[in-house]
Amino acid sequence: MTDHAVITGASTGIGRAAVKTLVQHGWHVFPAVRKQADADSLKQEFGDKVTPVLFDVTDDAAIARAAAEVRSKLGGQTLKGLVNNAGMGNGGPLLHQPVDEIRKTFEVNALGAVRVVQAFAPLMGVDKALTGRPGRIVNITSVAGRFAPPFLGDYAMSKHALEAFTDSLRRELLMYGIDVIAIGPGAVVTPIWDKAEAADIGRYAKTDYADIVKRFRDWFIEDGRKGLRPEVIGEAVYTALSTAKPKVRYAVVPQKLKNWTLPMLLPKRMVDKALAKQLGIVRK
Repeated sequence: MTDHAVITGASTGIGRAAVKTLVQHGWHVFPAVRKQADADSLKQEFGDKVTPVLFDVTDDAAIARAAAEVRSKLGGQTLKGLVNNAGMGNGGPLLHQPVDEIRKTFEVNALGAVRVVQAFAPLMGVDKALTGRPGRIVNITSVAGRFAPPFLGDYAMSKHALEAFTDSLRRELLMYGIDVIAIGPGAVVTPIWDKAEAADIGRYAKTDYADIVKRFRDWFIEDGRKGLRPEVIGEAVYTALSTAKPKVRYAVVPQKLKNWTLPMLLPKRMVDKALAKQLGIVRK
């Protein structure tokens, strides 16, 4: 019997790579996208191995319609995988970044995952009328969800919230046998770096952070474009959904010693000083 999964944010990058990987392993995927053109593109590439669904993770009504559509397609079987991948981030110094912009990041990255889980969890084993083993939920967090860099505060806070959501939800869903797993990627080569390069940082030109923000952006983009291929994260998603005893969290990070292990082990004050030296953050 074919396993089925829903993957949000599936138009490009990690989401699309996860679709490709699961399809290659014999799964049928419901890629969730916001635009019909992206749905058509996925259908053209993967054919009848995918059934695209249209919704924005901030739109409750659209999510509910998609969940009903997936339930109909499953024909009484459980949904084996739900991958919360949709995400966004703007960045900027937290002293000056508009709160409405920060709120929007939370709406997509954290509350979007909550909305999607509440809509699709009944299909994963909460609804006892369905047959089949319980499903698994995979939340794509970020290295920033555990190690918060400067000038990415909105993104890091939202991903930190997603990490907490993952742990709380996993413990709550033990009664249904539904596992919840986090995958925290480091830099991945996706279109996000083009968007970051095009972002307007001129609004911070009259702040004390003007030169530092530009220096950080240039360094961040250069480092990001040397990141992992999205397919590496796709394979991690497949592992989390299919292995007999998955970890509760997978850190999939390039140059893992430098970018994950040491920052997690070293005292925070020491890491603060290293970042300040690299970015030229000096006391006024």
